[in-house]
Amino acid sequence: MSQSDWIDGPADEEFNLRLYVAGLSPKSIRAIENLRQICETHLAGRYRVEVIDLLVNPKLARGDEIIAVPTLVRTLPQPIRTIIGDLSDADRVLVGLQLRPENRPVQ
Repeated sequence: MSQSDWIDGPADEEFNLRLYVAGLSPKSIRAIENLRQICETHLAGRYRVEVIDLLVNPKLARGDEIIAVPTLVRTLPQPIRTIIGDLSDADRVLVGLQLRPENRPVQ
C-alpha cells in the first residue's frame, strides 16, 4: 500500500500541528519523538510542528482548550483534530489526524 492510498486529501497538503507538553517529562519527550517519527514517515516535507511547553506558557492552553498533556492539535487542514497521549500508537495517531481511515487495515 502506498502513502497515496490512505492519505485523506491532496498529497501536497500541508499539516500544521501543535504539541502541548508539560516540561521535559518522560511522557513529553516520548510524545515529541513519536510525533517526529510519524511526521517524517508519513508527512515528509509537508508539516510544521509547534511544541508548546505549558509549564513555560500555561495561558496558551486556553486557545485550544487543552485539558491534558501531551496533546496534539492539528490546526490545518481543517477540521481541527485533537489527540491526547504520548502518540505511541502510530495507527491511532494516523486515524486521529485523518491520514488513514478507521476501517482500513494496516498492510
